[in-house]
Amino acid sequence: MKKIVSSIIAVAFLYGCTDEIPMVNLGIDDVYYIARMQKLDLHPALTGEKYEWYVDGTCVSHEKDYIFLAAEEGDYALELKIIDPATPYDFKFDIHVLHEEIEYSPYISKVYEYKPAPGQFINEMPRYEEGDTYESILQKVEESISGTNDIMISLGGYGGYVTFGFDHTVINIPGKKDFRIWGNCFYELLQPDKKGGSAEPGIVMVSYDTNCNGLPDDEWYELAGSEYNSDKTRHGYSITYRRPDPNRVVVADEDSSLDDIYYIGWSDNIGKSGFIAKNIFHNQDYFPKWINSDEITFSGSLLSNNAEDISGNGSYYVLYSFPWGYVDNHPNEYEELNSFDISWAVNADGVHVELPGVDFIRVYTGVNQYCGWLGETSTELSRAQDLHISLPSIPNP
Repeated sequence: MKKIVSSIIAVAFLYGCTDEIPMVNLGIDDVYYIARMQKLDLHPALTGEKYEWYVDGTCVSHEKDYIFLAAEEGDYALELKIIDPATPYDFKFDIHVLHEEIEYSPYISKVYEYKPAPGQFINEMPRYEEGDTYESILQKVEESISGTNDIMISLGGYGGYVTFGFDHTVINIPGKKDFRIWGNCFYELLQPDKKGGSAEPGIVMVSYDTNCNGLPDDEWYELAGSEYNSDKTRHGYSITYRRPDPNRVVVADEDSSLDDIYYIGWSDNIGKSGFIAKNIFHNQDYFPKWINSDEITFSGSLLSNNAEDISGNGSYYVLYSFPWGYVDNHPNEYEELNSFDISWAVNADGVHVELPGVDFIRVYTGVNQYCGWLGETSTELSRAQDLHISLPSIPNP
């Protein structure tokens, strides 16, 4: 049976689910080699009524196609049963999972998208320069947050997002947090027990590259944080921002902290509207200058407002942290509260899904909130780490 595997099963020999490095074929049709944390995309050429895939004797799938992915090095025995009354088949083959030739980085290696909403730090984090295009801004974002560069980027107001990935698939390890993301949240000192300060929570989405094309165009899943099932959270929210009218009448506020209170207008799908004002601390354009469209629309889940003006006169706002599950929601030193579990993933209907790992991570600002002179609530981030990859060793001096 093993000698005829190649004649009855078409297997895409892929390293990391791309065609850049073909699988090593040793001339033995039933033996394949792949690096850990990389996918092997398997497509049987024959069809039948039912399919059963087994890994080391355990049934793992009933789909026609199967993506093999392993976190650990070792030898794996695979079996595909095509159940059909006319032409049943039983194929057995081996996959040897090896350590990668070049050590994986635990940090971001690529940024795929950067689509911020308007905000006071847009065109500054990263800085827009005359002539910049989307591609050059994207490169600046990648240079800011890849590796350990730790240069903060802003996502702007509600919905603004960034999409990034690693040089491998982040494996979903049961019972463990899988990755960590750094923001710039801090706690204020007047009410230390309330965990409030500058929390600007960002919602996390994840995607598994099921079509193996290396692009973030597969289904997205939300990581359901502490507020996902709250009656204060709105799912299916959508907002549209409009480029400022150059002929508008500019109106400042009474205390002179806002230069233009009707600067960037927005409207949403629940009948509300408002403005992102321009404040005296940031005088650059707040609408992304590399975007040609006069409107930008974002959709997703909307978290409840988390800010309180504890001064009563607009001079001191506190933005309280949600318990867990959001970016830029707790200070970075609280590793557990800034780490995320792929097992929290839910689909668009809120149903839990089991993902073997993720190839793409998206973070978007989850609150639509304006806090006077403090400005809009905007998620910031500077780094992400796969918690299952060992940190590079530091040589002794």
